[in-house]
Amino acid sequence: MKIVVTSVFVEDQEKALKFYTDILGFEKKHDVPAGEARWITVVSPEDQGGTELLLEPNGHPAAKEYQTRLFEEGIPVTMFGVEDIQKEHERLLESGVEFTMEPTKMGDNTLAVFDDTCGNLIQIMEL
Repeated sequence: MKIVVTSVFVEDQEKALKFYTDILGFEKKHDVPAGEARWITVVSPEDQGGTELLLEPNGHPAAKEYQTRLFEEGIPVTMFGVEDIQKEHERLLESGVEFTMEPTKMGDNTLAVFDDTCGNLIQIMEL
């Protein structure tokens, strides 16, 4: 068994697609109509056959509450790996990304957390 798709709830799918592709550098893999929303997934350009991230609308009240509560509590919804966290932090800052936690050494890992502008906190970790 392996993970093929995971998701993050987003307030606005179009805004999320723009942020996750233009700012974070993921590539759009799927974008198809799905009722009133779309099935939009992005992948890492380094692993286009790897796990897809679904930009899932938060239209259901439970999804919106879950997303809001995690954000208010400062809990990241997911984590992405980066090779050089200082370099990635600087790149994202230059793109206007707001960090809630600067790169911080925690044990053997260095982590940072930023706001994805779509209702989520995202954690990055140096690999």
